[in-house]
Formats: sequence, structure tokens, C-alpha cells
Amino acid sequence: MGAGGRMNDTTPGAKNVLERVPVKKTPFEISDLKKAIPLHCYKRDLLRSLYYLFGDIAICFTWYYIASNYIPLLPKPLNYVAWPIYWFVQGSSFMGIWSIGHDLGHHSFSDYQWLDDTIGFFVHSSFLTPYFSFKYSHRSHHAHTNSMEYDEVWIPKRKADTFYSEILNNPLGNMFMTCVRLLLSFPLYFTFNLHGRPYEGFASHFYPQSPIFNDSERLQIWLSDAGILVAYYTLYKIAMATSATWLFCIYGAPLLVMNAHFIFFTFLHHSHPSLAHFDKREWDWIRGALSTVDRDYGIFNHIFHDVTNAHVVHHLISHIPHYHTVEATKAVKPILGDYYKYDDTPILKAFWRETRDCIYVEPDEGAEQSGVYWFRK
Repeated sequence: MGAGGRMNDTTPGAKNVLERVPVKKTPFEISDLKKAIPLHCYKRDLLRSLYYLFGDIAICFTWYYIASNYIPLLPKPLNYVAWPIYWFVQGSSFMGIWSIGHDLGHHSFSDYQWLDDTIGFFVHSSFLTPYFSFKYSHRSHHAHTNSMEYDEVWIPKRKADTFYSEILNNPLGNMFMTCVRLLLSFPLYFTFNLHGRPYEGFASHFYPQSPIFNDSERLQIWLSDAGILVAYYTLYKIAMATSATWLFCIYGAPLLVMNAHFIFFTFLHHSHPSLAHFDKREWDWIRGALSTVDRDYGIFNHIFHDVTNAHVVHHLISHIPHYHTVEATKAVKPILGDYYKYDDTPILKAFWRETRDCIYVEPDEGAEQSGVYWFRK
């Protein structure tokens, strides 16, 4: 993962990928960036979008067909090797479809909001994700990216939180947090708002009265819950018709891999030693949107529909279809200059570095009232 696309060379004399992104107000406006992007990049093409969706579904069905028909025929111990391979490739395919569901929530799939919401509801419910709940909280994340007070997810810890800054600030603690993040953070975020913004009252994506949502959204939260219940009931009936073991091998384990992919790349989107967080004294929307990073995941850029290597432009203009985001990124890079962060550090190495070095945030020494916070370890 992360071998190609040398957009920032790290050879001697090249720009240091850990060099901080500027925090002064940008010399450009979002209107300047929009004008630089070719007009066709804004066009939603329903047929092309359906091509990607059904192409991903066909790939998933192919892996399912191979696994269900041929892995059981393998002698031991080959089947013990084949199943984890299937789990990883199928979980990666799940992530591709889930990413299209994310695009549907941004209304970047078609020109019809009702169609995007209908398809998105079925896609995300199939992966036990509450579609409308995530759509609305994710919209708030885009509206308040890297705000210390109002961002919705990956809220950084402060040094005063000694559980993170002291107890877990060591290799064993980092490994423990890595396991917790990859295995549990996806369901715990939706259920208990883990890594999310602090709220008064019970904050959950499954609770229609949650403070995450406003009154106009609560009916659709009920609908999201109904979709999840139908999905669970369908899985229960499948388990009864086959077995719980079969269901876990075919669906459950790949779903865990998909969850881990989601946590892995969203953590890396918003955790980097060079990116600042801002409190309400200093935050503004465009600097918050630029406080994210593009990375190279190799072939997974394609599998995940470029959510990995074109995330910055997605935060700037979220309704651009995924099949235009790379071109849009290239168009705005000359304007963004040093405000654009790309890191081609190999992904596993980068994940461990950020897990180790991005423990909590604090202002620089002597700049405690600046409203600008940087990761520390």
C-alpha cells in the first residue's frame, strides 16, 4: 500500500512531509478554488455512478461465489489460509461500496436527491451503517473540520487527559489503542459517539433524540434504525438457514475488515503532525477544511474510489463525484501551495507514526492564547 504517485518526493532536498501547513488566513477564497476546477468535474453522471456501484457489487458477488463454493473444498490447512485472504479482499470490496454510500450522502451520485438517499439507505443499511444518521453527523463534520469545539469526529485529546497523554503514551499503550481503534471504533462511534464531539445528554447515531440531530432530522433517524433492524433480522434468518459460523465467515469477518479500513483511513485523514486544530478564537471554515491530508494507498486508491488520495478537495467541495476528485485536486494544487498537504510515507509506517506521535494537542510554548493546537506525544 502507498507505493506509487510521488506527488511529494521525500528524497534528500525534497520538501519535508512533516513541515507544518500554514495557519495564517489563506490568500485565496473557496470561490478561487471553484473557478480553477474544470466545469465537467462538477457534473454528476448517473450512468457512470451506477457503473461503479454495480461493478463493485459484481466484484463482491464474485468473491462470495469463490469463497462459498471452493474454499470449503480445500484441504486443511489451506482453507485456514484461504479464509483470511477472502476476508481481507471481500472486506476491501465492502469498503468500496460503502464509500459510494458515503458519496450518496453527499449528493454526488446523481442529480436526484431522492434517488441518492434511496440507494444510500439500502447500501449503508446492508453494512449496518445508519444512513441518515451518518449523513447528518458527517455533514456537520464537513462544516466544522478541525474545530476543537464543534467538529464531529476524531476530536483530539488534550494533555490534561492523562489516560492518553501519560498512561497510553508508550509502545504498549499505542498498540492497545491501535487494536481498540481498528476492531471496535466503528460500531462504538455510531453507538456511543466514541471519538466524537462531546454533547450534553446521550449522543448516539441510533437514538433519534440524540443532540447530534435537529428536530427536522429525527424522523429519518427512525428510518435509519428501521433499516438496521431489517438488516439484522435478515442476517438472523440467514444464520438460521445456514449457520452462525458460515455467516461470520462469509459476511461478519469481511465486515470487521471493512470497519478497520474505515477507521484506518479516516484516522489518517485527520491525524498528522503538520496539521493544526483551531479553537473558536481562530477557526474558520477554509483553514479547517485544509487541515486534512492526502495519502497514497496504491491500488486501494482505486478500490476506495479515491477517498484516500483526494480527500482534501473532497473537504473543500464535497459534491464533486469521486471519479473527478483526482483531476480537481490537480487543478487546485497550484492555488493551494503550502496549504495543501500530501504525504507519500508508506501507509503502515505512517499509521504507526501518527499513532505514536499524535497523542494529544496543545498550543506551542509561548503561544497558549493563539487558538492554534498541534499534535504532541
